[in-house]
Amino acid sequence: MKQKQFVYLMVGVVALLMLPLIGSYISAEINWSLFDYIVMGILLTVTGLTAILVYNRFKNSKLKFLYLAIIGVVFLLIYIELAVGLFGSPIAGD
Repeated sequence: MKQKQFVYLMVGVVALLMLPLIGSYISAEINWSLFDYIVMGILLTVTGLTAILVYNRFKNSKLKFLYLAIIGVVFLLIYIELAVGLFGSPIAGD
């Protein structure tokens, strides 16, 4: 992995985590704790690193697209489960 890709990823993660932070100052509806920011930061970083690894490792564009789509779907399922508890697992949110 190139250092530039990692820097771009970290800037993107921080930018995405700034959205709920700014939103919490605007509205009382957004109520994230420090733990929420840490978990989401880890989830975004791991997802991004996995996507970079797949993007750099595979040359076949169809296979690359398939794996990146799978990574995206897994990320969304984990995020939804943490946010609202769609499946009722032990990690489910409120």
